[in-house]
Amino acid sequence: MGILAWIILGLIAGVIAKLLLPGRDPGGCLITMLIGVAGAALGGWIAAEVFDRPFEKHFFDLKTWGAAIGGSLILLILYRIIFVRTRR
Repeated sequence: MGILAWIILGLIAGVIAKLLLPGRDPGGCLITMLIGVAGAALGGWIAAEVFDRPFEKHFFDLKTWGAAIGGSLILLILYRIIFVRTRR
């Protein structure tokens, strides 16, 4: 999967992560989408290590989407934890 496909997947994963984890985010939609792109990259890397299967050619695979959304959720949760601690 090319870099453009990972960016598109990350943007969609960021939106899905935001829908699964509602609430007020400090950065708004733009930061959430960037977290989605980073989460897709992180989730894809972790899943490739765990499943021992390269995801470059599997854009429509459910494992690819699950890894991207999972990575986005992890980064979104970490972002909220760090931001809440700095505001207190």
